[in-house]
Amino acid sequence: MSELDQAVSALRAISTMQADFTQTDRNGQMVTGVVTLKRPGKIRFQYSKDVPILVVSNGKSLTMIDYEVNQVQRWPIRNSPLGALLDPDRDISKYGKLVPTGNSNVISIEVRDPKRPEYGVITMIFIRDASAPGGWQLTNWVALDSQNNRTTVRLSNQRYGLAISDNTFTYRDPRKSSRRPR
Repeated sequence: MSELDQAVSALRAISTMQADFTQTDRNGQMVTGVVTLKRPGKIRFQYSKDVPILVVSNGKSLTMIDYEVNQVQRWPIRNSPLGALLDPDRDISKYGKLVPTGNSNVISIEVRDPKRPEYGVITMIFIRDASAPGGWQLTNWVALDSQNNRTTVRLSNQRYGLAISDNTFTYRDPRKSSRRPR
């Protein structure tokens, strides 16, 4: 089995995962939180309390909620660099290519849709770990959007096979008024 196939198998072997994350943007600003993943296609980035943002996918669309300005942005999951990680219909082996690492215990895969460069690129890094599903642990990824804005996400303390409710992938819409109609 090729390294690309091994990484794809490892991703598909994850039914649920929860991990701590550190996200670094192109300016070097870091935020932390907890990421929860449930196959197929569900993810939640719960940032620390001082960050008024939530990113959540219900399996169909990826939604970013900014509670500070009461704004909600939503786009189809397949239109996001995270689609490679989340979209169950995306054939990573069709869009992904192996990036040589020079280390037999590390697999790096770059995923992009050549027909849709506006979706960006995601590079996922896996480290050999017998205790992880498929024998490879997803440790970080780098997403590059269509404007070349780079976001790096590093995972730690990965936990697999947890019972995770689908309610985890819902959110409070800040645009709905809490006032009663008159």
